[in-house]
Amino acid sequence: MSKTLNLEEQNELLDILKNRFLKHPKRHPKMIWDDVENQLLKNKKALWSLFQMEQTGGEPDVLFHDTKTNHFLFFDCSAESPKGRRSICYDRSAQESRKEFAPENNAIDMAKDMDIEILDENDYKTLQKVGIFDAKTSSWIKTPENIRTLGGALFADYRYSHVFVYHNGAQSYYAARGFRGKLKV
Repeated sequence: MSKTLNLEEQNELLDILKNRFLKHPKRHPKMIWDDVENQLLKNKKALWSLFQMEQTGGEPDVLFHDTKTNHFLFFDCSAESPKGRRSICYDRSAQESRKEFAPENNAIDMAKDMDIEILDENDYKTLQKVGIFDAKTSSWIKTPENIRTLGGALFADYRYSHVFVYHNGAQSYYAARGFRGKLKV
C-alpha cells in the first residue's frame, strides 16, 4: 500500500486540519498555522498518517511544538475514542488467544499500520488537560511489559472530573473501547 496522498486528499486533509486548528486555539497557544502547514508539507509520510487518523475518526490536532527541533506533536482529539478503532483487543497475541468471537484487529497493530504511536499514561493525562476526552468511551493505552506479560493491558477514560487508568485482560474488547494515537511531525 502506498503511504502517500494524492493532491486532492492532501488538500482536503490540510483544510480539515487548518479548520480544527483555528476552532481550538486553546490546544496550541502561541502556534501559527502556517508554521504547522509548512512542516507538514515537508513530510508526506506524516500527512498519510494524519489522513489515517482522520479517516478512522481520531480528529488529530497539533498540541505541542518543540522549538529546538521544530517538531509538532499531533494527538487524536475526538471527543470519544475514535469510532474506526473500536471493538479491538490490545495486541496480536491477545487477538489470537481468543477462541471465539475474535475481533478483526488490535490496537498495537493498527497503530503500527498507521505509523503512529499509541498514547501512554502520561500522554493520556496530558491530553485531558486540553479538553474532556472519553467521557463515554475508553481507550487502550501503552501497557508496560511486566503487566502485558501477565496477560493484562491498561486502558483509560475520563469520569467524575478525573482521569482513571484501569486494567483488563488484553484479549477483551468492547464496542466503546478503542485507542488514541500521537504523531511527531
